[in-house]
Amino acid sequence: MKEAKKIFKTAREEGRTFVLEHEAKDIMKAYGIPIPAYATASTADEAVEKSKNIGFPVVLKILSKDILHKSDAGGVKLNLKDEDAVRKAFDEIMQNAKKYGKEKGIEVDLSRGVFISDFAEMGTEIIVGVTKDPQFGHAIMAGLGGIFVEVLKDVSFRLIPFSEADAREMLSELKAYKILEGVRGEGPRDVDALVKIMLAVSKMIVDNPEITELDCNPAFVYEKGKGALVVDARILIERPDVASSH
Repeated sequence: MKEAKKIFKTAREEGRTFVLEHEAKDIMKAYGIPIPAYATASTADEAVEKSKNIGFPVVLKILSKDILHKSDAGGVKLNLKDEDAVRKAFDEIMQNAKKYGKEKGIEVDLSRGVFISDFAEMGTEIIVGVTKDPQFGHAIMAGLGGIFVEVLKDVSFRLIPFSEADAREMLSELKAYKILEGVRGEGPRDVDALVKIMLAVSKMIVDNPEITELDCNPAFVYEKGKGALVVDARILIERPDVASSH
């Protein structure tokens, strides 16, 4: 996909080993992966206008090539319900980013402003991730997100590329698969929509082997027939000198 190649080229030219959030979402969109509505804004006024277009509540996150872990820098504000909340969040995020820069001894580039996203309705939390092993190449991992990943380590792996049958088998290996099938009065989840996301991620990796790590975390899977959404996405790429040697 040309869109992804262009974004990775820009990142490398800037000496980055990761893409910014709006770039990650642009790539997801190009591969047909469902994501919440989003926009970017470089001023508080613009953030208010874009938030109104998306519809409240929204999420604001810092957009800076100098900040990979946004939460650590106080660069994330969730569930903003009106214009005043957005304006206040924008100012706080900028102040927090400057403070973070001072603590790290760096001049943080704030010119890109913030990423704005629709505050997605909660679904069953899933994690879909990719890692690149020097020996075996890329592997995809899927599991139920939140506590299931952190405490139970309930995940399943396959090498990329893989088939639809592999994706379904992966999910069925999870201890928590019963939750996807529907348990205790809860209806079954939209496993078909989740499988589509996994296959789109596989295609993205095949097309762009310079991706070293990818995290769709969380992805929300809704009731059967109601789809799934990748709420947060992180994509890491090879260093410019490594990529150019291929």
